[in-house]
Amino acid sequence: MRIVRYAVGGERHYGEFTADDTGIARFEGDPFTGLSPTGRIDDVGDVTVLPPLGSPRIFGFAYNYASHVEETDRKVPEVPVCFMKPSTAVIGPDEAIIYPADGELVHFEGELVVIIGKEARRVKSSEAHEYILGYTCGNDVSDRIVQRKESAFGTLLIGKGQDTFAPLGPVISTGLDPSGLALTTRVNGAVTQSASTADLLLAVPDLVSYLSRYLTLLPGDVIMTGTPAGVGPIRPGDEVEVEIEGIGVLRNPVVAESL
Repeated sequence: MRIVRYAVGGERHYGEFTADDTGIARFEGDPFTGLSPTGRIDDVGDVTVLPPLGSPRIFGFAYNYASHVEETDRKVPEVPVCFMKPSTAVIGPDEAIIYPADGELVHFEGELVVIIGKEARRVKSSEAHEYILGYTCGNDVSDRIVQRKESAFGTLLIGKGQDTFAPLGPVISTGLDPSGLALTTRVNGAVTQSASTADLLLAVPDLVSYLSRYLTLLPGDVIMTGTPAGVGPIRPGDEVEVEIEGIGVLRNPVVAESL
């Protein structure tokens, strides 16, 4: 399924794109408690596609591709490097990434994103798929100047967690095998990242298992799995696209902050 969350007529719904992508079959309910067809089709031109989740907890993994570790001139971490982004960082397709007024060096990071479907605690890697609802595209936008200053003292929040720094979408794709998906990031149409999720140092099942060993994962939690080599700067006026095989394209413009 390609589950999409959208707004039409002042109301929010979940649905599924029709085969020709011109309509959305509307559902009742949500993906976590159950979806039921209503028989109604909404025209794509009449809807606004929203982030696939309303206010998720966002877990991120840094340095999870060897190619990215190499380009940052670091060693492969001895333990997974985790961080969180606030739910207020989330935006959806075609929403603007706000470039901070005091920003100096802001980077894009295209990533495969895991969406947890049911409560998970102490899950084995071999059983992780049972707790995953599906996958979407993500962009771990990062203010590098702030990030580096925070990291020097063992923290990581403002550099990763500012409003609009977590674009997600366009759909939740279910039934995917996450072990070898093509990931491409483009800035203004030029390819900047081209990789496969086969190159993840910790594969998706291992990420779910690791987090659930120490904390309870909840339905609707989001796990950003890491970014490959090729990260780089964005500026107001740019457009960033993250495309992942089997999911689609997450597209966001970059706009200067207005004070």
